[in-house]
Amino acid sequence: MFRGRHDILSKMRRFFTTKKGKQHIYVLYGLGGAGKTQIAYKFINDSSSFFSDIFLIDASSSDKIYAGLKKIALMKKIGDSPEQALEWLTSKHEEWLLFFDNADNPDINLTQFLPQCDHGNMIITTQNHGLRSYGSNSAVSDLAKADAVALLLKSAQQKNSPRNQQIATEIVKALGYHALAIVQAGAFTLKSTVFDSYLDLYSKNWAELLSKKPAQSPENHSWAVYTTWKMSFDRLQPPAAMFLQLCSFIHNKGISEQIFRDASMYNFAASGPSKEELQMPLKFLSCFLGPSGEWESLRFVDITNDIRAYSLIDFDDNKKMFTIHPMVHAWSRTMIKNPVLYQAAAESILGMAISGIQKGNVLACLRLLPHVESFQLVATEGIANFGAQYGRIFFETGNYEKAEKLQFTVLEQRKLLGDGHPDTLAAMEDLALTYSMLQKFRKAEELEVAVLEKRKQLLGDTHPDTLCALSALASTYFNLQDFKKAEELEVVVLEKRNQFLGTNHIDTLYSMGRLAGTYSCLQELKKARDMGVAVWEKRTQLFDDNHPDTLVVMANLGQTLSVLQEFKKAAEFQIDVLRKREQLLGENHPDTLRAMGNLASTYRQSAELNKAEELEVVVLERRKKFLGENHPDTLVTMGNLASTYSKLGAFKKAEGLAIVVLEKRQQLNGDNHPYTLLAVKNLASYRKLGKVKEAENLKKLMEQKAN
Repeated sequence: MFRGRHDILSKMRRFFTTKKGKQHIYVLYGLGGAGKTQIAYKFINDSSSFFSDIFLIDASSSDKIYAGLKKIALMKKIGDSPEQALEWLTSKHEEWLLFFDNADNPDINLTQFLPQCDHGNMIITTQNHGLRSYGSNSAVSDLAKADAVALLLKSAQQKNSPRNQQIATEIVKALGYHALAIVQAGAFTLKSTVFDSYLDLYSKNWAELLSKKPAQSPENHSWAVYTTWKMSFDRLQPPAAMFLQLCSFIHNKGISEQIFRDASMYNFAASGPSKEELQMPLKFLSCFLGPSGEWESLRFVDITNDIRAYSLIDFDDNKKMFTIHPMVHAWSRTMIKNPVLYQAAAESILGMAISGIQKGNVLACLRLLPHVESFQLVATEGIANFGAQYGRIFFETGNYEKAEKLQFTVLEQRKLLGDGHPDTLAAMEDLALTYSMLQKFRKAEELEVAVLEKRKQLLGDTHPDTLCALSALASTYFNLQDFKKAEELEVVVLEKRNQFLGTNHIDTLYSMGRLAGTYSCLQELKKARDMGVAVWEKRTQLFDDNHPDTLVVMANLGQTLSVLQEFKKAAEFQIDVLRKREQLLGENHPDTLRAMGNLASTYRQSAELNKAEELEVVVLERRKKFLGENHPDTLVTMGNLASTYSKLGAFKKAEGLAIVVLEKRQQLNGDNHPYTLLAVKNLASYRKLGKVKEAENLKKLMEQKAN
């Protein structure tokens, strides 16, 4: 029944066959049911001729270890005590092998049961990663896919046909490539003849199926998968058990100490959840705090080490991140008596952690995105208290449609506080900004006008929040291509910020950058360039080069320089922006793709057409994948690539893309929209140029024939 593990077996053979006469201890550690014992048995069976004696000891408890050692003494007729067995092994200078199986209990000091000598061989199987220090070791984790499929087909006694291979591949994937789970599945399907339909049965009854012991298994497994984990779970201290269960509601990967530390420093707001509402998460987080309420990493390490001792959780020393096996992750939820309460606590802890992240820290948001996506974002207590924080994670990472849906729900809840309440206005601003990113500019304008009126009424014309509202509305007018309105508002904002905040304040510099971009669109290029350079120089002096607003200024300046036909300087700025956005946001973030599109545009205008084509093809593929074929940004990219193809003389390609753009513009914007009319004009141009090209080619052909 054994399959795979060739790398571990090879390592063990090399280890035990070198330096004869020296002591060798090898530790196999990993999650219960991963196949540690089976690897040890396979090695012993294959290498039995190398050892003078082989002794198997059940190391699951001290009593069983004593009994195993006593059995050795009786078998060798040297007495009837464990001490006599150890003395005999110590004095026996031969290649004996002592196999301690299931040494999982961290409370047992295994050292007292090991022969104190410099010869002999020992294998230890354990869930306790701490026993790695005893000797050479291998982590036993999931099976390779091919080995997992082979194990399932053999244990289920199924033919190795293409169809069975496909079914088995889907089953082992669902089982997380876990060895014992696969053996159980094979035994169950063999007994009940439901191989074809097992996956459907498993999806509905997974907890029950994984609790069944394989009947008469040739591997002689003592317990079912869940039984092995339950035995380990029952030994955990309450804080460790709660940690594992809370983590079952967030993603099984990327779990960090930082999440819990940030949550412990949550600042309570007057309109936010009360301490009473957050009683359960606060009580849990207090397990990691010192007498003065400060975070103590040592406490966190102690509690998580309790879980690691049974391999119920793994830790990556390089990334400083915890990972839980997918099946353990799902199973640990089944151990919770009140899952609704625990889910709310997990959601609250994550929301509390998000609250401490500074605006623009996209990397931190990207790390938390999988956890937020793990939540069932419905009307839970966590959504009521921290929906705005979850929405922010979606927004900062470019998941605007998810952000819109969540922010709309938050706004409806906030309206109960009153139209002029600060939280209501903040929710309106968040949703308006998301509308803008989705190019729903009229919806954004409607919200922003309402916010501006309330801000003026409650705070006055010169209050910072009022100026922020004015700036946001100006940005929307800019997006609506009403550049004169945008300029009027931006001039007012800049004057007041210069007056009240000073010329070097970050908000003042932001306003300068916005106004420079507007001047560029109004074709006031000298103003745009001079102001853009001034903003960029001040930002690089005062702030980090990687600040999102600095990158916006650089991007705008690059576009202005491109319009001024200073293509080399423009490309330098745009390449820098693209490189930094790829580093900070990732290759697929909307802002990264926008930077790539801007650089491609500069290449196209400077006649570096192959470079432009290469970038635009990438942008189009990614926008289709992440935004959809009908998204405005996708259509803009498609139109740009068509233009590049036209300049390259690839008129058929240009025409093909132009037809798609026109059809989608008619569908989305109507026949008389400016974008639709531009698409008509472009298509006609490419067709005309294509026919001219065809005529020229035909003329050349005729001339060649005539000659």
